[in-house]
Amino acid sequence: MADEGDEPFGAAYFDRLYRTPGTAVYTQAQVDHLASGIVGLMGWWGLPVARVLDLGAGTGMWKDWLARARPDVAYVGVDVSAHACERYGHVHADIATWRHDERYDLIVCHGVFGYLDDEACARAVENLACMARGVLFFHVSTEEDVRRGTLDTERSDGSARRRPAAFYRDLLREWFHPIGAGLWLSASAPETLLELERAGWG
Repeated sequence: MADEGDEPFGAAYFDRLYRTPGTAVYTQAQVDHLASGIVGLMGWWGLPVARVLDLGAGTGMWKDWLARARPDVAYVGVDVSAHACERYGHVHADIATWRHDERYDLIVCHGVFGYLDDEACARAVENLACMARGVLFFHVSTEEDVRRGTLDTERSDGSARRRPAAFYRDLLREWFHPIGAGLWLSASAPETLLELERAGWG
């Protein structure tokens, strides 16, 4: 195995952005709130949550929440970091080239696309669409977030790309319907949302 100091997403990266309280992007408590809210909404909409795919699984915060709150759920974590995969038990893969045969009720894609080039983003979205049968949580910072000051640049990775939000919306809308709050419904998901629960897709 290569020296972790040479790996862009090695131990130092995770220490700074996930394991050190003063510089961590998110805490376990914050992810717990997020996971509880998303899974709760899916329950409200009558959508099953039997299989979860976590892309950019990192330190396994979603895995830990599911183990405590929903141990019945089958979880797969994927990360491009050899360090994270070895330490937290994820599948070592790149979403731009990796596609699982299984389909998932919930796909979590947190921060991954900021590290992909434009062509890789397009391939990755198609891979997501082929694996989705329910809800996608898609989270990535954009140029607008920087301009408005809603992104804490002190607690984010400056090497991640900040594209216009329209770039991602255009890619996702070919395969998913926007719900709001970073949630996108697969075009193949059951019709359970009321009109005003949708984000203007009619």
